[in-house]
Amino acid sequence: MTTTVDTPATVLDGLAFPEGARWHDGALYFSDMHDGIVWRLAPDGRATKIVELSTLPSGIGWLPDGTMCVVSMADRRMLRITSQGLEVAADLSGLSPYVINDMVIDRKGRAYIGTFGCDFNNGDPPRPTQVFLAYPNGDVTIAADGIMFPNGAVITPDGRTFIVAETFGECLSAFDIQADGLLSNRRLFGGFKGFVPDGICLDAEGGVWAACLGANRIIRMIQGGNITDTIPLPGRDSYACILGGPDRRDLYICTARSYVPSETRAQRAGKIEVVRVAIPGAGLP
Repeated sequence: MTTTVDTPATVLDGLAFPEGARWHDGALYFSDMHDGIVWRLAPDGRATKIVELSTLPSGIGWLPDGTMCVVSMADRRMLRITSQGLEVAADLSGLSPYVINDMVIDRKGRAYIGTFGCDFNNGDPPRPTQVFLAYPNGDVTIAADGIMFPNGAVITPDGRTFIVAETFGECLSAFDIQADGLLSNRRLFGGFKGFVPDGICLDAEGGVWAACLGANRIIRMIQGGNITDTIPLPGRDSYACILGGPDRRDLYICTARSYVPSETRAQRAGKIEVVRVAIPGAGLP
């Protein structure tokens, strides 16, 4: 049985295209990708600009020492945000010919970064691509291959399982995380025809909240593909989500009416929305 959750409330609006939502140290962080800004949103609704990137910010994460990192999409780099400014933590341009995208950093400081795998915004057809692994020393390798647009990703609390949204694969896939950080034993977590997942987050019972492109909703899926909860989003789509708040039961949702940069910048219809859910967040990010 699928439960319909309460209507979300708007926390912040007037954005272009909010993405990469993260809960960290008592606040929400996200990238307004098409506006080139990384924001911190305090519980009282105050938004503080963290950094601006003309090369489009996407996935966000923190290294074990607390240093914040952000994916710079167009030049295919992961950047550290320091008091001295931006520093290159890893350069993926030699491995990825296309823009890189979302990211999750594990507790050892290893960053898993996805890529479009094609020139999507200019009509290039989808093709299988990779999840990249950036080590703390800046070395980069391929963690897993043959994935159809690896997008949002999570790591389970025990650090042993990696789950990724395959946007063009219409599914969530799970992998074992090996000692060296590489991914193995690929298997289906869940999916169905017409499911176009983007950002995801994990809860304490192993359920995955998945933003859904083109479906005017966000859903919670459990292992095997059953949908337990649906939140309707009439007139808009979800692109990222995270469980936050003091008890991690506040589901923050990044929404917009389009994902096309020229449209999102003109519309400024992007929002951060929030709704209370029953099961708290778990794992990373």
